[in-house]
Amino acid sequence: MKIVIGSDHAGFDLKERCKEFIKDELKLKVEDIGVYDKSPSDYPDIGHRLARAMLSKEYDFGILICGTGIGMSMVANRHKGVRAALCHDIYTAKYSRLHNDANILVMGGRVIGDGIAFEMIRTFLETPFEGGRHKRRVEKIDIDKE
Repeated sequence: MKIVIGSDHAGFDLKERCKEFIKDELKLKVEDIGVYDKSPSDYPDIGHRLARAMLSKEYDFGILICGTGIGMSMVANRHKGVRAALCHDIYTAKYSRLHNDANILVMGGRVIGDGIAFEMIRTFLETPFEGGRHKRRVEKIDIDKE
């Protein structure tokens, strides 16, 4: 499994810790697409970059982090085929995969702590899409996009 991760300056610290968790604890490959320091940055630049990377099919899942997660989720979801889920707890991370087949986990670096973030990542990556009646609903998401 290959993960792509990105953040703006507000999510930089949490991104760095999540990246290490993914590599060291989950033993997965993770590619960091920026930002690489805390200099002021524009979240749309990273959100679009990561969404395009996901659509290239090179990665299995993506993780985006900004201050609240709201901006990144809005940007990523502008791309057809992206289902970016802004999550704040383990329950929403689980059901974003189980029922919505989310392919990008979005978190707020100023909203959640490391422990919750790590368990959300673990849950998100380990939870399969349930399919069934949810498949029909997920297929309706992209109807009016691009």
